[in-house]
Amino acid sequence: MRDSGRRIGIAVLGAAAVLGFVASPAQASSYTSYLSNAGPGFESSRWNDNGGTTVIKFTGCRDNYTDTGMHILLRKDVLGVDPAYVNGYFTNCFTSTTATSTGTWVDHGSGSYYFVVNSSLVGVNVWVNSLTISY
Repeated sequence: MRDSGRRIGIAVLGAAAVLGFVASPAQASSYTSYLSNAGPGFESSRWNDNGGTTVIKFTGCRDNYTDTGMHILLRKDVLGVDPAYVNGYFTNCFTSTTATSTGTWVDHGSGSYYFVVNSSLVGVNVWVNSLTISY
């Protein structure tokens, strides 16, 4: 009786460990890059998100026009027309080479995402010293 009780206890602990491993949240990821002479409609590289919040941070921005701000549009890469989410307007990163603008988009499900720069402007190219995408 003692052996069977021990085996049941080990089986229950083993099952709990496996379930705990499967139920643990996905590890957040990020990548860092920069933009150089990115024209209107420039698309970033894609990243695969398992769901969660996406944070885009730009540091040290400038453009070839007014140096006041840029639109950032988060999109999901799907077959057909890519859905667009809230269009952020980044301004603070234009105040100095170390100033940062941050945009946060809440979970839109898993999938491949990218952002578009100044999709509705003509002739305004941007430079960003450092950008970080966290997802």
